Amino acid sequence: MRLTLLGGGGFRVPLMYRTLLADRSDHRVTELRLWDTDTARTATMSAILAAMAEGRDAPAVVVAESLEDAVTDADFVFSAIRVGGTRGRATEEEIAHCCGVLGQETTGFGGLDYALRGIPTALEIASTIAAAAPRAHLINFTNPAGIITEVSSRILGDRVIGICDSPVGLARRVLTTLEDAGLVPAGRAAQIIAGDDRVRLDYVGLNHLGWLQRLLVDDVDVLPRLLARPDLIESFEEGRLFGAPWIQWLGSVPNEYLHYYYFARETREADERVEATRGVYLARQQAEFYERAARLDGHAALDLWEATRLQREETYMASNRLAAGGIGRDEEDLASGGYDRVALAVMKAIAFDEATDLIVNFRNGSRLSALPADTVIEGPCRISATGVSPLPVSALPDHAVGLVQSVKFAERTVIRAALEGGREDAIAAFALHPLIDGVGVARRLLDEACRRFPELAHLA
Repeated sequence: MRLTLLGGGGFRVPLMYRTLLADRSDHRVTELRLWDTDTARTATMSAILAAMAEGRDAPAVVVAESLEDAVTDADFVFSAIRVGGTRGRATEEEIAHCCGVLGQETTGFGGLDYALRGIPTALEIASTIAAAAPRAHLINFTNPAGIITEVSSRILGDRVIGICDSPVGLARRVLTTLEDAGLVPAGRAAQIIAGDDRVRLDYVGLNHLGWLQRLLVDDVDVLPRLLARPDLIESFEEGRLFGAPWIQWLGSVPNEYLHYYYFARETREADERVEATRGVYLARQQAEFYERAARLDGHAALDLWEATRLQREETYMASNRLAAGGIGRDEEDLASGGYDRVALAVMKAIAFDEATDLIVNFRNGSRLSALPADTVIEGPCRISATGVSPLPVSALPDHAVGLVQSVKFAERTVIRAALEGGREDAIAAFALHPLIDGVGVARRLLDEACRRFPELAHLA
């Protein structure tokens, strides 16, 4: 099985390779192709992967010279690119703060502006796959994942599947909490990505905007057992972020990214108190890592990568945790990954008919009546050699319908702005997003974005 990784110089590439190395089945990936616009970073990652593979029966790593070479005859293409790099993310956070709004990379202004910059590249990738690898599936991890998946599907149809590790992490933490309390059989948390139908997740929404409404273990909903115990709720990360009273009122467990909506003011104030925003911190960290790693051999670079990765995970959603009272991260949450195992499960399900149920970004169909059928949502799907089949989910709770509709409207409007070059569409997408307070600030945000990002000049 041939896998192409777009964004082959990206920091998280070793996480994917680690998962490929751990797979000893007959259906493992035999060739991994890397492609990135930054050849120096790709060379660094190639050296690290070589060190990881030393002495092992490992997938061959090939560095492609062009996008077309990378995807030609690939079975699967995994896209994990960052248009503009971490510096672009940092710039969007700086713009957001100057205009008094949240600056997170996938939510609010940051996500919408990132989409404006990334959609042309996503379309180029989808078109190249359509021409050079007509049977390949695109597994999208590029943010904002819901928007990029929806745009790419306009060219590749149902051969695009968007993945995210947030729902997997949420479900794992909830099940582990229940296991530790003796409220569900031991070992169920390990079945979340194993295709074991003893565990089913009733989770739905948009990417980074979803709710776990039921959690079925052996066909019994065990989520009420958690909701009845404030002490258990506040023993894992989402519970500490939102607090037991709020989760109990919701009657579901929200994705961690909903903290930006439910505690917008507190998170914005916390952002002002940190030394550097997440994007600024990562831009500095990544620049230092690649500069140092380029001077090291593969094994030393791998050690440096692991130390840098741990620091990265420790600062994940730091402003949100500060806003929630300065909560720390649990040790198991510092392991990182999750998306890599989801991606491998998707590939095996399609290529070898190892059918599995996973939470992915895929077309809505008739699942959420509040949204168009062709829009991309995040929810459970059954994936097999015959393709992807959306699974039924509970209806969105009343409190979530308006929020999901507003965010999806903003997403589809920003898609139109990117495709048609419509300045007023871009302003409308910003202004109507729940985390941006009005047309005036939307105009200021777009003006500043156009000034800082040359690729948006056509919207000026």
